[in-house]
Amino acid sequence: MEDKTYIFEGKTTNEAIEKGLKELKVSKNKVDIKVLENEEKRSFFSILAPRVVKVEMKLKEKVENNKKETKSQEEIKKQLEDFLRVFIENLPTKELKYEIRKEKEIFYIDINGKDTGYLIGYRGEVLNSFQSILNNIVCKNSKERLKVILNIGNYRDKRTKDLEILAEKIAKNVIKNGKSITLEPMTAYERKVIHTKLQENDKIKTYSIGEEPHRKVVIDLK
Repeated sequence: MEDKTYIFEGKTTNEAIEKGLKELKVSKNKVDIKVLENEEKRSFFSILAPRVVKVEMKLKEKVENNKKETKSQEEIKKQLEDFLRVFIENLPTKELKYEIRKEKEIFYIDINGKDTGYLIGYRGEVLNSFQSILNNIVCKNSKERLKVILNIGNYRDKRTKDLEILAEKIAKNVIKNGKSITLEPMTAYERKVIHTKLQENDKIKTYSIGEEPHRKVVIDLK
């Protein structure tokens, strides 16, 4: 299949390029550009004619881009594995094991073993920071909207149960006293647990306020 090329004109090179990008609805890095007729190279016979600059634009091959994206997922998983292996080898706790599984656009990573508390930190602060590092690895090496969710020592499940208990307790307090209660800052994952747990309560509504990383959940009467 031959590559599709387009010719655009303008009074200057920049004008011709901008016109082409606008009509093709693409950014400059998505096309190959070749100047066919430069405004500085005009013949004696064309000196009185209107100034016209022509540029040729060729869309970069989409198939190749798709192959790179498909391949990148395999490479990203390998990078995560290499990073985790080296990371764990340098920890004081040597008997840790990790597992990576991918579902749709999410890499789920589980780390288990003895003495994992220091990798979790107070209310998951260390775990969340570690997860951010892993997400940076994913985002840096892919244009796809991939994501990492890290679980250490089954902390996520335990934290979810604790938050669900807290949500029910606070909801009863709000119903009893008729006043809203604002919880402490939480991660997006933790806020979602609260919202989900109380979404079917016909007397309670929940919403979030503030900016990351200090965003909070408010529990209020409907």
